[in-house]
Amino acid sequence: MMKSTLLAVIFIGCATLPAGAAELSKTYSYFSIGGNTLDEIEAELARRGPNVKNSGKRHPGATQMEFVARLGYSEGAGSCQIVQANVTVKAKMILPRWRRPGKAKQDVRLIWDTLSADIKRHEESHVVIAKNYAREIEQTLKKTGRQADCQVAAAKAKQTTATILAKHDRAQQQFDRVEGINFESRIMRLLKYRLEQIDAGRLTSR
Repeated sequence: MMKSTLLAVIFIGCATLPAGAAELSKTYSYFSIGGNTLDEIEAELARRGPNVKNSGKRHPGATQMEFVARLGYSEGAGSCQIVQANVTVKAKMILPRWRRPGKAKQDVRLIWDTLSADIKRHEESHVVIAKNYAREIEQTLKKTGRQADCQVAAAKAKQTTATILAKHDRAQQQFDRVEGINFESRIMRLLKYRLEQIDAGRLTSR
């Protein structure tokens, strides 16, 4: 589940910036949960999970996203053009950490291992989506062409970025919807695979 997207834009006139695709900065934080049974774990996630403003609910995990754009301009006689655009995605993932009490049964431990891995995969996928749109922002801004002056170019950059970020938000929401619909079948498939791996001796059951 993705939390609200933030945008910070730094405008740099006549600057030479390093070339390259969108950059990514990731950090992780954790919240602890207890519980011996699946019902208790579910209750703990609902009580302690991050509160996502977009949905008004608590979730098993969340990702806070910030886009920072650094733009370089070249100003000539009666015109101004964006010559460089670098966008960094700053992602903070909030994930659960089960205290794994000794009374928890083996099947509960197995299901938790499967579930927690899927929660992390889900949040990492949000970051991949964000980086793809950061790259789109960079590529689109570099193609905006010459404007009357740098003030006009900056306004154009702001409008373009806002439009792409709106697309980004819709893509993130669609991803959450699809993941929600497929949740049960996905977990069952992952559980089956994990059991097969354990039977084959490729995994150990903790």
